[in-house]
Amino acid sequence: MQDDIPAGLSGELTPFGHRLKARVYYADTDFSGVVYHARYLEFFERGRSDFLRLVGVHHTALAAGERGEKIVWVVRRMEIDFRSPARIDDILTVETRTLEVSGARITMAQQLKRGGELLVGARVEAAIIGENGRPRRFPKDWIAAFVPKA
Repeated sequence: MQDDIPAGLSGELTPFGHRLKARVYYADTDFSGVVYHARYLEFFERGRSDFLRLVGVHHTALAAGERGEKIVWVVRRMEIDFRSPARIDDILTVETRTLEVSGARITMAQQLKRGGELLVGARVEAAIIGENGRPRRFPKDWIAAFVPKA
C-alpha cells in the first residue's frame, strides 16, 4: 500500500508530484478534537513548500535574490473541499501535483488523506512576484521539475 512508503523530513518526490506525511497534534485541533479548518491550509502549505524544496527551489534563496532579483511565492487563489475531519494523532498524507504552469502562475491539486480516505482536497493557484509586488514569469528551467513525469 502506498501509504506505507517511508518519507523523509521533506517528504518524497513521486511520479505524480510530491507526498508528505504529517501527524495531527493537539495544537491542530479545536475544542471538539478534530482538526480546526484553518489548519488544513498549513498542512497544504507544508506540502507545497517541501515539494519546492525537493525540486531545488528554496524560498530563502529566492528571497535573497539568488536568481538576480528577490522573488517570492504568493497564493493567488485556493478552492477547498472539506469531506471528512482529521483527528488528533492521525497520520496524514499530503499529496501535491502540478496541474498547469503558465506565465507567472502555477496551479496545483492537493489532497489530504488518512490511509486511503480523502479528507480534504484543494486546488491552489500560486504566482511569483518580485520586490515591487509585480508578477514575474515562471522560470523555464523550473517547468520540467514541476510537470509530472507521465
